[in-house]
Amino acid sequence: MWILRHLLVFLMHLLLGSFAERFSNGYYYQDIVNGNDNYGEMYYHRIRLYVESPQTLVSAVQGSNATLPCYYRYEPKLSPTRRARVKWFWLPINGDGQERDVMVAIGAHYRSYGDFKGRVRLRRGAPGDASLVINMLQSDDTGRYRCEIIDGLEDESITVQLNFRGVVFPYYSHRGRYLMNFHEAEEACKNQDSHLATFEQLFAAWEEGLDWCNAGWLADGTAQYPVSVPREACGGSDLAPGVRSFGFRDKSLDQFDAFCFTSSIRGEVYFLQHPIKLNFTEAAEACHNDGGHIAKVGQLYAAWRFVGLDQCDAGWLADGSVRYPIIKPRMNCGPSEPGVRSFGFPPKHLKHGVYCYKVHW
Repeated sequence: MWILRHLLVFLMHLLLGSFAERFSNGYYYQDIVNGNDNYGEMYYHRIRLYVESPQTLVSAVQGSNATLPCYYRYEPKLSPTRRARVKWFWLPINGDGQERDVMVAIGAHYRSYGDFKGRVRLRRGAPGDASLVINMLQSDDTGRYRCEIIDGLEDESITVQLNFRGVVFPYYSHRGRYLMNFHEAEEACKNQDSHLATFEQLFAAWEEGLDWCNAGWLADGTAQYPVSVPREACGGSDLAPGVRSFGFRDKSLDQFDAFCFTSSIRGEVYFLQHPIKLNFTEAAEACHNDGGHIAKVGQLYAAWRFVGLDQCDAGWLADGSVRYPIIKPRMNCGPSEPGVRSFGFPPKHLKHGVYCYKVHW
């Protein structure tokens, strides 16, 4: 009888072990041996791993920190908590459709990858907390992040979307309208402390009232423009308001303006109080002498949107344009809506004020 019992236990090990390997069904199978008898007794319990996030969309500002929440737990509850492997992946908005490694952690040991090295960690605020903390968010950190928990046969994951709070602004070359191919538009936005807007960012700006009747490149290689007030010059007065699209265009041959997106306000933008008006060269020198440098277009838009910069004085910017930001529309300060007013690119010998920028360390 003793031999028969041992043989039955051995056969159960083989049968159920094989079954668990081939048909895990999302469960971890734990065997428990009771040693009270010579032959022992074996119980099999189904322990389910759950991975959850209370917030699947996180909005942040470039240059700040962000926490992407991810928690895992077991049912029935295990005590003590098991040590699972945590992996975070990133799918960029404008990437090639392939996920990229962000970090992997087991217990207190972790490794980060690529541009995320030295900028990411797990929060570990409580047992089962696998939330990802990203420091000093960069302009291309937006996208979909996937938190994967691996424990034995278990492999469960959730995704969290990271977006930037920011402002979309139209931008065209100092040479004139519709004179930038896709690559030139990318570079133009970058030079103004911003990057090409995504369709989602342009659509959100249209919902907030952006109305612009010139097509511009977006990050996905399409050319589009937002219309809030339909009119003949903007696709026809019979069309409903919306974002008009020219579809995907040749990135090297076709030429449009650009829609840039900025989410960065790491320093201070201010109108330099100067006793006299300045030409462009004098304006740049005056900002330098004041301990800063002449502000970029993206920096002025960010100060207008995030800080509430309101100044009814036209001033030079780094690209050679002259603009001024208005929060509270009033007489002699342009249209009746808030916005950044532009005088285009006047000859650089003309006299204006200047907007400067200082970095706060």
